[in-house]
Amino acid sequence: MSGDWRDDAHELGLHGLVLHQDDVRDAEWPPWLVRIEQEERDRRSFERRIRNAKLGRLKPLADFDWHWPDEIDRAQVKALFGLDFVADGANVAWVGPNGVGKTMLAKNLGHAALKAGHTVMFRTASAMLNELAAEDSASGLQRRLSRLCRPEVLIVDEIGYLSYGNRHADLLFEVVTRRYNASKPIVATTNKPFKAWSEVFPTAGCVVTLVDRLIHRSEIVHVAGESYRLKEAKERAEDRARDRDPEA
Repeated sequence: MSGDWRDDAHELGLHGLVLHQDDVRDAEWPPWLVRIEQEERDRRSFERRIRNAKLGRLKPLADFDWHWPDEIDRAQVKALFGLDFVADGANVAWVGPNGVGKTMLAKNLGHAALKAGHTVMFRTASAMLNELAAEDSASGLQRRLSRLCRPEVLIVDEIGYLSYGNRHADLLFEVVTRRYNASKPIVATTNKPFKAWSEVFPTAGCVVTLVDRLIHRSEIVHVAGESYRLKEAKERAEDRARDRDPEA
């Protein structure tokens, strides 16, 4: 807000209040009214963007165990949450084995972007590519591609968990290229180093160009270590065993 309730009322479209501003010049309530109207609109906007983002279940960043990974640059991650990458149109790639927290970090980064007023969309790579590939009309495909280019931040999760054919590779290349040209970042998670993406798209000819375009102007975060999910599963099993036999 500008600090002048008249300017803010005009920005909010409170035309009646603007029209009669001279009549209420000395009243105390107009700034309060404008402020609560702005707060309510911000709240509704945030809730709408949260719904549209489809982040799903979100484990708070405060619960991330920074001591568990064998490799993670905490300062690099902290800098990303400053969200400069959004304005710069720079991609972010979380690279590491399964279960080390890549999706959790990506979702929290998306949530931070939402709180800052940005639009976000979360999709798994398989769901996104299968939906695009299932389109049997050119117009339907263009609409889906346009929707994927609309949000300011697109999170594509789990690239590399499945192998895909040429059609899926071409579609991912199209998504990456459109957002690259629009300077809108992709936040990607992958369990494959980029040099191994030929295993993800084994018959596609565009893999080198796809990777090149994805990592240009990008921030790559390497996370290495044992699966945290496996650690939690072992701990739960041990707790259940103790409950069954407290003297064990």
